[in-house]
Amino acid sequence: MAWTWRYIEADGAQMKAEELPVESFTSRGDAESWLGENWAELAEGGVGSVALLEEDREVYTMPLAAE
Repeated sequence: MAWTWRYIEADGAQMKAEELPVESFTSRGDAESWLGENWAELAEGGVGSVALLEEDREVYTMPLAAE
């Protein structure tokens, strides 16, 4: 089972993968830990929110910037 992040712009458009790190994780915890270490850099790069995917199923979406 693979866990990945989908990057979403502030306007809701999906960002192109080649512009951002592409990581695949074997557990949800590993994916969430990676995001905890990298969220600020992603936000600085223009990512408005992220969606956690388990294979092709979206588990949740989370904004990266404070409202």
